[in-house]
Amino acid sequence: MTAKKNKIAFITGITGQDGSYLAELLLAKGYEIHGLIRRSSTESSSRINHLIEASNPLIKLHYGDLSDGQSLTNLLLDIKPDEVYNLAAQSHVRISFDKPLYTNDITGTGVLRMLEAVRMLCKEKEVRFYQASSSEMFGDVFESPQTELTQFRPRSPYGCSKVYAHFQTVNYREAYDMYACSGILFNHESPRRGENFVTRKITLAANHIAAGLQDKLFLGNLDARRDWGYAPDYVEAMWLILQQDKPDDFVIATNETHSIREFLDIAFGLLNLNWENHVEIDPTFFRPTEVNLLIGDYSKAKNQLQWKPSTSFEELIRIMINGDKKIVAQNQDQGQFNSSFE
Repeated sequence: MTAKKNKIAFITGITGQDGSYLAELLLAKGYEIHGLIRRSSTESSSRINHLIEASNPLIKLHYGDLSDGQSLTNLLLDIKPDEVYNLAAQSHVRISFDKPLYTNDITGTGVLRMLEAVRMLCKEKEVRFYQASSSEMFGDVFESPQTELTQFRPRSPYGCSKVYAHFQTVNYREAYDMYACSGILFNHESPRRGENFVTRKITLAANHIAAGLQDKLFLGNLDARRDWGYAPDYVEAMWLILQQDKPDDFVIATNETHSIREFLDIAFGLLNLNWENHVEIDPTFFRPTEVNLLIGDYSKAKNQLQWKPSTSFEELIRIMINGDKKIVAQNQDQGQFNSSFE
């Protein structure tokens, strides 16, 4: 009897928060993983080092970039994956105002290059494609909560690029009969979140303040409200989306909204601190156009994927605070005072 062949998955953005958790999930399910990483002057694989150092023969990394369509096509034709997860992007909303052209090239046009590469591979075998869409596409919302049918009104170069990528994914699904899906993911956090994102900025600073390593935290709009979930829950939804009989798009969210002030209350409170004694407003952190309220209705995912979030807002913050507490303690022991996630 012939042994059952491992499914092959190709993940762009594998060194990011979502990519690292997705790689762990798929490896646990017996997948062979191929990840795309950018060659840079500094190594940025800290989130997946534990997978690489285990010398797991089921994970392989390839240098590449979403700006190079031909190399993406060549790579996919060589690997011949069963599933492609496109998680790579310039994903910081505030930075997208400073780098709009780069953001559009990677976050928008880069997805079109990926879709073309997958289309070429589809001539040889069935491939399932997942696009990481974003709640930032809703922008200045017309209705709350937001569903798969809510009109998009993006308020940043990042949001505009994600809308372009989302509709290209829909178009390729309909024009070429491709199995191409989007997960419209609302904010999702973890101890692996980048330090320039507000949630991680808060949990890391709170721990630094508790340890006497800093005194002030500078933030922008404290009244912005977001629907925050836990990243490992959300990558499970990504996988479920590609296991359905027919391709479709799904909102992945918690159907709760909380302000940055609420996040500060809980995060600092877990360390017996009053955030009002340490937080100051810095106008440079305000966006030129703000998204004030996001809250997602995940009913479709619940009904069709049997998915729901399993981690509460409070527990998410506790996980992040405890994660950064360990990092700060380790760095103090080593005489260092910066996080290992950079």
